[in-house]
Amino acid sequence: MKIRAMLIKVHRCGGLNRYLHMKQQTLAMAADQDSGFEQPRKPTRREEFLQAMDAIVPWAALCQVIEPHYPKAGNGRPPIGLQRMLRIHFIQHWFNLADLACEEALYDSASLRRFVGIDLGCEPVPDATTMLRFRRLLNANKLGEALFARVGKELQARGIKVNTGTIVDATIIAAPSSTKNTDKARDPEMHQTRKGQQWYFGMKLHIGVDSQSGLAHSAVVTAANVHDKHPLPDLLHGNEQRVYGDSAYAGQKALIWGKAPQAKDFTNQRTRRCGVVDETQRSKNRNKSRIRARVEHVFGVVKRLWGFGKVRYRGLQKNATRAFTALALANIYLARGRLLGQVRP
Repeated sequence: MKIRAMLIKVHRCGGLNRYLHMKQQTLAMAADQDSGFEQPRKPTRREEFLQAMDAIVPWAALCQVIEPHYPKAGNGRPPIGLQRMLRIHFIQHWFNLADLACEEALYDSASLRRFVGIDLGCEPVPDATTMLRFRRLLNANKLGEALFARVGKELQARGIKVNTGTIVDATIIAAPSSTKNTDKARDPEMHQTRKGQQWYFGMKLHIGVDSQSGLAHSAVVTAANVHDKHPLPDLLHGNEQRVYGDSAYAGQKALIWGKAPQAKDFTNQRTRRCGVVDETQRSKNRNKSRIRARVEHVFGVVKRLWGFGKVRYRGLQKNATRAFTALALANIYLARGRLLGQVRP
């Protein structure tokens, strides 16, 4: 009876809604800041990763790329902050989250909310539809390529230069081959290809990686049935003196010299002719592969760490936007040691 009388009194004063809002805000802020509810603890690996990315990602430069295409405040409801949406979009890449899964993860994880800058006591988490529209904005304006190029310029400005050696390689990104869908057909922009004795269906990601820094400076997305040699000129920047690649690029000196006239062909050559193994050539290929293996580090981050081993969307353009953004984030992650050394405490 006493509690009921108190609530009636608060309601008559017109402060019930304000009281409940203040209580919700206080509890949310306390849960986010761990003030008074938990003992001091060791930071998790997720928190350390997000703290490092918050420090080294060039947020202002990347927002400048998207800002001309981002909705402006008008007569209706103002749009969500651009940097906040970009942070949420990067969380989707880092943790391989769909739109609805990312929304639920933001509600569930205080560390993710701190990284994005959301206080549940004052505002809700952007819903899955808002994330979908932001991703469609990037796809429609091909901003994945623009973000990848801008990250490359920012890394060069911080002293990570593109040198005179390039490693070229390609990897297959699998796509669903089932026809159990509404159209009773597979994605028409994806194709199948044979690698060894195994058939694959999907698309192919071609990249050019600097032989010294190990960072990707160019990329091309094609269907899986396109041979590795066709995008080769687009993977070179023109100032190479050495070009490394596996045996799929052997005998393509004309394509290499057409884009980089001063480049020398350091691609792996055939070692077996007429059933006889050339041990000298095999030893040369082994020495080349020690340098060429750096391209696998980029693929490892994109496919294993970011989880881009399978496509999530239909069509090449949507997956190309995701691939370019994933490569941009992979370059930042691989260069995190040098970038963190430049961050002032």
